[in-house]
Amino acid sequence: MSGNTLGKLFCVSNFGESHGPAIGAVVDGCPPGLALSADDIQAELDRRRPGTSRHVTQRQEADQVEILSGLYEGVTTGTPIGLLIRNTDARSKDYSNIADTFRPGHADYAYWKKYEHRDPRGGGRSSARLTAPTVAAGAIAKKWLAQTYGVKVRGYMSQLGPVSIPFQDWSHVDNNPFFAPNADVIPELEAFMDQLRRDGDSIGARIEVVAEGVPAGWGEPLYDRLDADIAHAMMGLNAVKGVSIGAGFGCITQRGSEHGDEITPDGFETNHAGGVLGGISSGQPLLVSLAIKPTSSIRVERRSVNRANEPVQVQTLGRHDPCVGIRATPIAEALLAIILMDHALRHRAQCG
Repeated sequence: MSGNTLGKLFCVSNFGESHGPAIGAVVDGCPPGLALSADDIQAELDRRRPGTSRHVTQRQEADQVEILSGLYEGVTTGTPIGLLIRNTDARSKDYSNIADTFRPGHADYAYWKKYEHRDPRGGGRSSARLTAPTVAAGAIAKKWLAQTYGVKVRGYMSQLGPVSIPFQDWSHVDNNPFFAPNADVIPELEAFMDQLRRDGDSIGARIEVVAEGVPAGWGEPLYDRLDADIAHAMMGLNAVKGVSIGAGFGCITQRGSEHGDEITPDGFETNHAGGVLGGISSGQPLLVSLAIKPTSSIRVERRSVNRANEPVQVQTLGRHDPCVGIRATPIAEALLAIILMDHALRHRAQCG
């Protein structure tokens, strides 16, 4: 099955299934000499881990990472880094009722049409469980970027369904289960999610990711543009249906006199471009926004078909995130860090 590797010089290959014995990643291309431990990676995995609040899936996975290779005496050697995360709380019986049917909005149908085989347990390969290895690999990229270039990658939720979340302060983001940058809106978000769970339904969200300290010059025209690679990576995150950079679709109503960021000897006056010009970083903060669709696994009965193409009613039981966007912030941060590290190495190789 192709399509499981991200990056050219900093390459992350993701493997495993939601209810298999383990999931993981092979990280190839990390330069030697980076001090790295399981604790560095675990801190990021703990931010994404399931079961951390009543608003996410109650699957209880410790997500303890094991580093299998690529380190000697606590330092990267330049060889592939093997990362393993064992699955310890899979309940495959929860999916017995959908083994022969397809959830509306889910990848079930597309996987079946492509491969004529699929693993229905927890969504198999299409499960958001497979974002854990991405976060583990992203932790390596985050540390290398910070130490080598002073780049800082962080994100937050800016909207949960119909509820907008005005940005207040970064200090709030890691102090609530929503990664919301505003403490005042938390009661409203909690009430909304409690009602959603009672309804047996799901909702979408909007996530913002920011990379600060990115040097100017990263990115390669025409088809390896930095923003194109960012969009490519972000669309690999389960449930993402839209990616925008900077002003995004807001540029449609902007005039050129407004959208074009004026430049002075002291720098840019605005950042509608989102830190990328012509596919190359401008030195401004990179601004990425993601639209995440509602979870497809819901208790509300929906019309579908089975493998014999007969009409059925589908209801999904088991443990699911009513909003996958709640845990998406650390994943989006990881993906942005992976792409930035890959482009940093590519720029260094070409331009010194």
